[in-house]
Amino acid sequence: MGRVAFLFSGQGDQYAGMGKELMSRPEAVAVFHACDRIRPGTSSMCLAGPEEALRKTVNTQPCLFAYEMAAAACLMADGARPEATAGFSLGEVSAAVMAGVFSTQDGFRVVCERAELMQKAGEGRQTSMAAVLRLSADRVQELAEAFPEVWPVNFNCPGQISVAGDAGQMKKFIIRVREAGGRAVMLKVGGAFHSPVMTPAAQAFREFLAGVAVKEPDIRLWSDRTGSEYGTGAEAIRDTLASQIDHPVLFENLIRDMCAKGIDTFVEIGPGKTLTHMVQRIAPEKMALHYTEYKKESVGFEQDC
Repeated sequence: MGRVAFLFSGQGDQYAGMGKELMSRPEAVAVFHACDRIRPGTSSMCLAGPEEALRKTVNTQPCLFAYEMAAAACLMADGARPEATAGFSLGEVSAAVMAGVFSTQDGFRVVCERAELMQKAGEGRQTSMAAVLRLSADRVQELAEAFPEVWPVNFNCPGQISVAGDAGQMKKFIIRVREAGGRAVMLKVGGAFHSPVMTPAAQAFREFLAGVAVKEPDIRLWSDRTGSEYGTGAEAIRDTLASQIDHPVLFENLIRDMCAKGIDTFVEIGPGKTLTHMVQRIAPEKMALHYTEYKKESVGFEQDC
């Protein structure tokens, strides 16, 4: 029986049809209905798309949150009790709900506001993001220094660093990556997230959070902004969530810190397996699996959602 952490996914793994496998579970249906009452059409966009609309940040984030909370509700109904939780970018709001910082309804409102602010911050600018493979973090940072509006923003795992910035400069940066022996894969996101481009969104989000009820976590909660556990106090929690928007995601540091603090089983909750693969690269000696693979024989309970 491992010491279990739930990890909630960020943008990029979404697809039209996500959630269909959950709809036989009343716990999942209840979550989707609660989200629909706040933002009508959320569940239908998860289940049917269209893909083009689902790729827009203002839609992607609420839909992913609804999916993640629905899947988590199934696991909890089946007896899962994680000792800790964390998320990647957007997924950190889902993790905060799992930890009791927000109610599900308030968490969904937070995500909707976050999505609108981040989309607005990126409008009117041609930006993009790419995952750089096969190069070290130091090498990626060195290459990016030649481009004033290209920033390393997601420190995912060894050999995988995401960068964000001006689309024109990004094309030239990718050429340099290839010349250096690396590979770049464009990401399915709608802006230069976790970069200075998002600073207006971070500032507005901080103001919004001032009016949202915040509680202390009732299970251990990690931040991908700091790579460590959340501090105490409502203001510290709000500041961490807001500053995450325009600062790099330190996912590799986060996982290493969780391992050092005794977590040995990581369960990804999201429509894909991106975080599972990252954890396997960071800590191959630990157990990392998708929630659909989370079975009685490995962690002590049955689940079929």
